[in-house]
Amino acid sequence: MKIIIFGASGLIGRGVLRECLLDADVSEVLLVGRSKIDPSFHMPTTKLSELVMPDMFDYSKVESELSGFDACFICLGIAAKDMANETQYIRQTFDLTMAAANVVAKLNPNITLTYVSGAGTDGTAQSKSLWMRVKGQVEQALLALPIKQAVMFRPLAVQAVNGEIARNGLYRVGFFLGSPFITLLRKLLPSKIVTTEQMGRTMLSVAKQGSTMRVFESADIARF
Repeated sequence: MKIIIFGASGLIGRGVLRECLLDADVSEVLLVGRSKIDPSFHMPTTKLSELVMPDMFDYSKVESELSGFDACFICLGIAAKDMANETQYIRQTFDLTMAAANVVAKLNPNITLTYVSGAGTDGTAQSKSLWMRVKGQVEQALLALPIKQAVMFRPLAVQAVNGEIARNGLYRVGFFLGSPFITLLRKLLPSKIVTTEQMGRTMLSVAKQGSTMRVFESADIARF
């Protein structure tokens, strides 16, 4: 199968990329991002290619490179606190995601799409919390796409287990300093804290086999 990943430079994106490269059923992986991923992270392979998009809101000139895919993993996202205002957060969360999703859906109607939002996302999009509401709006829009299937992933906390690194500097420091505690906490609360490996495996399983579930919470992801 052929897979396209948006946001492979992030913690979860790298986790799903690793699982795709290890899976014999995956013949091709296309990464779409503003810059190329660190080559020291991924293993040598001929099935990986990258499409650098300085402007990730306009895919009109590269549509020919985005067709023929079986699955799409959207791991784009940024913390609301990192945005100057609500308008900017909506643009970098809703508009950015839907720009990618709409072109993929148009070119690949039989595709399975997965999106990483987060625990607490308000599926009704009515929450007073900015990120809960906007993420909920993204989920609603993705679920309404005319494609084979769209599945939402809402992890509560994700631990890196194969060298993945968070893009946010503060998160990187937190993960490094708190790694022993997170490992212990995951053993105590296995249904709450999942690993990058579990995220990748679950997303890939949904892409390969489909799912009767439209939303995966941490407990669902932890079963893989």
